[in-house]
Amino acid sequence: MQKVKLPRSVDPAKAAQKRLDYDGIIQASLFKRLAEMTDGVKRDAEVSLSFEIDEQGLTVISGKANIDVDLECQRCNEPFTHRVEVEFLYTPYYGEKTEKEAPEIYDLVDLNEYGELDIIQLVEDEFILALPQIAMHDEADCSVDSNNMVFGEIPDEEPEDKPNPFDVLKSLKR
Repeated sequence: MQKVKLPRSVDPAKAAQKRLDYDGIIQASLFKRLAEMTDGVKRDAEVSLSFEIDEQGLTVISGKANIDVDLECQRCNEPFTHRVEVEFLYTPYYGEKTEKEAPEIYDLVDLNEYGELDIIQLVEDEFILALPQIAMHDEADCSVDSNNMVFGEIPDEEPEDKPNPFDVLKSLKR
């Protein structure tokens, strides 16, 4: 099946009534924040989205996405490619009522001023949250062996004959 470009935004309520499924790509050039946080985005993101209405009558947006990014290994400082895969489950935020009714498994998502969901921003946010806190190669691929890592040596300190600052107090005591 051919991958097509996904729409930039969607009205989740209408899409859920029609039970729409989207399977396509989002161009790598649209992920500006992700590119700033990494050493670069390697390819377009593959995204699958489904819109439906659950038993409570809430609009549900579920999906999966993956993308390859370049990161710098914090152990050896060499670049490597990392695959970021995410799964998400959202319901649109319509006010405090939604917050109270929505089950904990649903994350709430804000809609824009037209009542539409910005798909690119949603997927980019998920990718950013899924980035590793400390980027490292697999130990087998890394040029630095973690068992042989040395962070410097502690110099041998020679005791210095410094005067005790409390000696002044001794003289006052007399």
